[in-house]
Amino acid sequence: MDFSIIQESWPIYLDGLITTVWLTVAALVIGLLLAVPLAVIRVHGGALAQAPIRAFVYFFRGTPLLIQMFLIYYGLGQFEWMQQSVLWSLFSEAWFCALLAFTLNTCAYTVEIIRGAIVATSHGEIEAARACGMSRMLMLRRIILPSAFRRALPAYSNEIIFMLHGTALASTVTIVDITGAARIIQSRYYSPWEAFLTAALLYMCLTFTIVFFVRRLEKHWQGHLLPERVTDFE
Repeated sequence: MDFSIIQESWPIYLDGLITTVWLTVAALVIGLLLAVPLAVIRVHGGALAQAPIRAFVYFFRGTPLLIQMFLIYYGLGQFEWMQQSVLWSLFSEAWFCALLAFTLNTCAYTVEIIRGAIVATSHGEIEAARACGMSRMLMLRRIILPSAFRRALPAYSNEIIFMLHGTALASTVTIVDITGAARIIQSRYYSPWEAFLTAALLYMCLTFTIVFFVRRLEKHWQGHLLPERVTDFE
């Protein structure tokens, strides 16, 4: 193996790393901000309000992310009304289409994660909040959502990792992320092993970084729920 080509081409990987990180962070942040109110409506809303959210979740959870990206990037461009709309300046950009696909995909999964956490809220917590005279919105803000976030964190940490790995598909729409950088190196030097092994190591480093911070957050949020260690037998 000749890793000297990786050393020479490291700026390409660095640009790809930056692109991967910002795509992942932007998609997760926007997706989470959208998912929280949708999850609340999914639980407490009426049938008419829930119907479009159900359809949205079923579609984006039931179809591959790659297909969703192709529909947004290639599919919408074939319609004349889209080409003539004010949004075409955005939809003609690969980064926007990729970010939109990632955001909608993670939003759909996050809606179900948070919905399940809200449904699992202890009835005793709700009754205690009602006994304190809390309104529905106050109870949602102070009791239900904070409690749901703590329960949802383990499942949501998996979604963060899945989204990080899903951004590898951005290279299919001309975006140079980590995978795109590996493809450039492979085609330039005909060294697929070195090129993609380097990409794999970068993804692993990002994944372990996410796991580290999520565990720290779990310890901070759920430390009071962990059993105390017995240090004194007297």
